[in-house]
Amino acid sequence: MTMLFSIITFAMWGIADLFYKKGNIKEEKYNDIKTGIIVGIVMGIHALGYMIFNNINIDFIEIIKYLPVSLCYILSMVIGYKGLKYIELSLASPVQNTSGVITSILLLIFFKETLPVPAYIAFVFIFFSIFYICMLEKKEDKEERKVQLLKNKKFKMLAIAFPILYCFIDGLGTFLDGIYLDKLEIISEDSALICYEFTFLLFALFATIFLKKKNETIIIPEEKEKFLAAIFETAGQFFYVFAMAGNSTISASIVGSYCILSMILSSIFLKEKLSLKKYIALGFAIVGLIILCVLDV
Repeated sequence: MTMLFSIITFAMWGIADLFYKKGNIKEEKYNDIKTGIIVGIVMGIHALGYMIFNNINIDFIEIIKYLPVSLCYILSMVIGYKGLKYIELSLASPVQNTSGVITSILLLIFFKETLPVPAYIAFVFIFFSIFYICMLEKKEDKEERKVQLLKNKKFKMLAIAFPILYCFIDGLGTFLDGIYLDKLEIISEDSALICYEFTFLLFALFATIFLKKKNETIIIPEEKEKFLAAIFETAGQFFYVFAMAGNSTISASIVGSYCILSMILSSIFLKEKLSLKKYIALGFAIVGLIILCVLDV
């Protein structure tokens, strides 16, 4: 079941990425905060419904216990939303998605695991394919932003910093999840899901107060894409905790590579053009994912 949960998470987050792209309004000053608020609201509603439907009680201590993981994820996501103001999602997402392989490597190192040789080949395929796609995107994006980058050194620095920060902070969160859910089993899957989603709801509450002080409001009918992104993000989170609880070392690389699906969907629905080199790189990444899925069956 771990492999199935990993694939579903991969699909849900890939679709969410597509709607994040559609809902990204660079001209809007607080677009990133509004995205975070909507994700927090949807996750909070899901957590409450999940508790009621499954008759689950969560101790406040568990929320505190899981807080380091929750904060890593929330911080990385807000950084990701903020980074879209400075760099296209098509470039940011591949950079950010290298965190999955980084997490797998950290788990291998710290817990002295050994995997079959094909797994290491798969990690190499995925990491370098995503990294190569990033390099291709950067090259294509360079001319388009050349004038703006030359005029604004701060813009250039932030454009590079945000995806890298996301990569490391999200990778740390996934690494901690591997410890909490799989290696040491510190917390149950249900508790992890609910604690994270309620923490995100608290973030949404404080962020709403912040916007109120800035005389900013969210106009619900105009945020359809953000809500769709939040729904798929939340659905992915549900399956993610069960994927990580089964085999975190392999699952981290599978779920962390959702940019592959995002790029394919963007080429279909947003008519974004992919070069032959990108298709080849995507092909190698998909081969790597297939290898991991087969090994995880």
